[in-house]
Amino acid sequence: MGLRFDEICIDAANPTTLGRWWSQVLGWPHDVDEDGDVRLTPPPGAGPNWLFLRVDDRRIIKNRIHFDFRPDDQHAEVERLLKLGAHHVDIGQGEQSWVVLADPEGNEFCVLAAD
Repeated sequence: MGLRFDEICIDAANPTTLGRWWSQVLGWPHDVDEDGDVRLTPPPGAGPNWLFLRVDDRRIIKNRIHFDFRPDDQHAEVERLLKLGAHHVDIGQGEQSWVVLADPEGNEFCVLAAD
């Protein structure tokens, strides 16, 4: 018996809007199923599918899990994400080499410094 990491499920007030936003950010194709859930499909070897699910409750505390992304050019990528609708978040991180941003529904993620 074994487990295979198949997908990451992300709660969203508006899965269509948030799923399309992340599809644009990551450059991954998306589809919407009959329930209105949005699935992002990564290229082979890039990780599991992302599935955006509708929930009625609002997120009111800091994420219990978040994504870290390592770009080729941190400054350029942060600027691109801000133009797409991300915003800076201060979670008390202080001066660090990474930048904390949030997606349009407020989910925090980090853009790490380039290698």
